[in-house]
Amino acid sequence: MTTFTANEKHWRRRGGQAITRILAILAGGAATVLLVTSVSARAAKPDANASRAAFLQLYRVLTSPRCQNCHAAGDAPLQGDDSHVHLQNVIRGKDGQGVYGMRCDTCHQSTNLPGAHMPPGNPKWGLPSSEHKMVIVGRSAGELCKQIKDPKQNGGRSLEDLFHHIADDDLVGWGWNPGEGRTLPPLSRAETTAQIRVWINGGAACPE
Repeated sequence: MTTFTANEKHWRRRGGQAITRILAILAGGAATVLLVTSVSARAAKPDANASRAAFLQLYRVLTSPRCQNCHAAGDAPLQGDDSHVHLQNVIRGKDGQGVYGMRCDTCHQSTNLPGAHMPPGNPKWGLPSSEHKMVIVGRSAGELCKQIKDPKQNGGRSLEDLFHHIADDDLVGWGWNPGEGRTLPPLSRAETTAQIRVWINGGAACPE
C-alpha cells in the first residue's frame, strides 16, 4: 500500500481543492454560455409586427410614380407624377421593350436627357416582360406583399434576390435619379433597403 508523508497529503489536498474550483468555474462558464445562447435565440426570433410595419413603408415607395409607372396592369406604361397612360400609344411588347418602330430605346437613351420632363434614360429602360408583368398599380399592401414574394409571380426571385433587386439594380436605382420635374419616392434608397431588410428578417410578414 502506498503511504504519503504529511507534506504530500497537504499538497494532494490542495490540488484536489484547486481542481474542484476549476470544475466549478468551468460549470459556471458553461451555464453562462447556455444562458447567452438562449437569450440570443429569443432575440433572433422573427418579429412579424416589425416586418409588417416595414412592408407598409416599402409599399409607399413601390406605389410612388417612380416605381408603379412601369408596373401597370395593362400593356401600356404610365408616365408623369399623375401616372397617366404613356402618350404615343406605346405598348409593352413580349420582352417589355416595346414593338416594331416603337421600341423603348427609340426615345429613351442610356441617361436622362437634360431639361424638365424630358425622356428619362437608362441602358436597361423598359417594362417587365409580358410573362411576368409584376403589377403594382391597384394592389393593396397585403396583395402586393404576397405577390412580390411569390416566385411564380416575381420572375423566380427569392427574398434575397428581391433585396438585391431594390438595393443594387441600376434601373431600379433610376427611381432616385429621375431627372428634372419628377418627384422622388417618399424614402431614400438607403431607407428603402433598410425597410426591406427588416421585412425579410421578420419573416416577410404581410399586412392584413
